[in-house]
Amino acid sequence: MARALYIHWPFCEKKCPYCDFNSHVRADVDVAAWEAALLADMRAEAQVAGGEGLTSIFFGGGTPSLMPPALVERLIGEAEVLWGFDPDIEITLEANPSSVEAANFAGLAGAGVNRVSLGVQSLENKTLQWLGRLHGAHEGLAALEVAQRHFARVSFDLIYALPDQTPDQWERQLASALALGTSHLSLYQLTIEPATRFETDVRRGVFAPLDDDEAAELYTLTQEMTAAAGVPAYEISNHARSGQESRHNLTYWRYQDYAGIGPGAHGRRGGFSTTRHRKPENYLEAVKARGHGIQEQRLLPANEQLSEALLMGLRLVEGLDLGALATRYNVPVERLIHEQKREHLKQLELIWTEGTRIGVTAKGLPVLDAILAELVDEALVLA
Repeated sequence: MARALYIHWPFCEKKCPYCDFNSHVRADVDVAAWEAALLADMRAEAQVAGGEGLTSIFFGGGTPSLMPPALVERLIGEAEVLWGFDPDIEITLEANPSSVEAANFAGLAGAGVNRVSLGVQSLENKTLQWLGRLHGAHEGLAALEVAQRHFARVSFDLIYALPDQTPDQWERQLASALALGTSHLSLYQLTIEPATRFETDVRRGVFAPLDDDEAAELYTLTQEMTAAAGVPAYEISNHARSGQESRHNLTYWRYQDYAGIGPGAHGRRGGFSTTRHRKPENYLEAVKARGHGIQEQRLLPANEQLSEALLMGLRLVEGLDLGALATRYNVPVERLIHEQKREHLKQLELIWTEGTRIGVTAKGLPVLDAILAELVDEALVLA
């Protein structure tokens, strides 16, 4: 059953214009009520998704670095009682680099967090202002320095492929980021998500997203620079030194089971998908009424599981083993991938194969979505 646990803290100080995550701004947060609800939801989940020690816990948001360290410690302690911990468990918390949150880092480390993912997003003040961030570049660097003192493993995010961004501009910023010496970087191209303020701005003509060809050029530059610096991509947007990959995110991409608690949290265990109530107030009411926050629990058809496993696994540089996947779902391996399309993409050097393993090449990663559309066919899986 579940070997990883995701805990969602939905509150932020401000909603960023590019963000489509389940985040909410509230003047007051009743910490005691949230502690009771999250603990109850965790206990309910452990009853159906227990049995193995956890290899990772991930506090996401929202802005979980706004959580009181005592609450984080309480949740970690309860998770250990309910599941037990792998001796080398990874416990990650997402954080924003404001001075208020950085002051929490010592307490969070004392609570058991051993990995932090810092939402720096840019090293330039002008860009940070445009992205709606509350911190400046100097504050971000200072928070990163504090994080590196308190946590064994540190990652930080940057957003690139911004409107009118040139290769020279991104090269300078990425070089500065690589010089900071963290073992993991998440480098995301700006995506205009539905129902965000940026989507409205694009529709109104306030700005235009970067051209696809120009974005692809920046992606190639990113791969070259990170590889040369010893932090190559292990997933399309994530880069790490050997052995420093996010174990929690690998659980998702390898299509392994995980439990998810908190508002809007998703989970997948035992062939079922779970979704918690998204609105914080509705989530609290559901837990109070039923002892858990699940809004929907759905048995995933085998073809849907196979398609998801293929789509997720092909994001990884390591690729995936079609033979193991076929055995897992008791289907012939030839039904998983279009044979003719596979050979064509291989000739184009967009994918590689090694025995029953298959993956996307460095040349293919910039056009990953098109490759996935060619290779993965739900109807074929069912044939």
